[in-house]
Amino acid sequence: MKQEQKQVSIWEIFRTFFYVGATGFGGGMAIVSLTERVCVHEKRWLGVDEFMHGLAFGQILGPFSLNTTVFIGYYLRGVVGGVTAGVGFIAPSFCIISLLSWLYFKFHELPQLQSALKGTNPVVIALILVAAIGMTRSKVKGLNDWLLAVLSFAAAAFFNMNALAILVLAGLWSLGRGYYQREHR
Repeated sequence: MKQEQKQVSIWEIFRTFFYVGATGFGGGMAIVSLTERVCVHEKRWLGVDEFMHGLAFGQILGPFSLNTTVFIGYYLRGVVGGVTAGVGFIAPSFCIISLLSWLYFKFHELPQLQSALKGTNPVVIALILVAAIGMTRSKVKGLNDWLLAVLSFAAAAFFNMNALAILVLAGLWSLGRGYYQREHR
């Protein structure tokens, strides 16, 4: 349930997600980690549970970091907040990628550029691991949570199961487990 809080301005939503979009490097999980830090821990716009629900919904269609920002904007100010958060988040990437694309196609054969691009791969992997470890610490408690986390990872990594199928199966497991626990108390 949404906590009682003062209304966040549209400008603040835009400015915050512009910042996240401009400084969030490393792809989906790295950006999600930054979004969680800013929106949950620094600004306290929503709780960890609401954030995790938005992240889960964001997995269903398209780029989940964008979907998560739209979810938070919608949570704060409805449709206008969602659109504002999405535009604010995308604007820096659009400008930066447009410039980098132009530079890449103009200078892509330079050996120095090839070396620089190869050097970024380990950094991106490290950022994703840091985000995953941080989320694991805050939300994976107990044997059942660890079992779900490990099985979900295995389903995605080794069996190429898509995120929606994993979420549906995890939801069904949780519903069944809750029902079983209620009936056998």
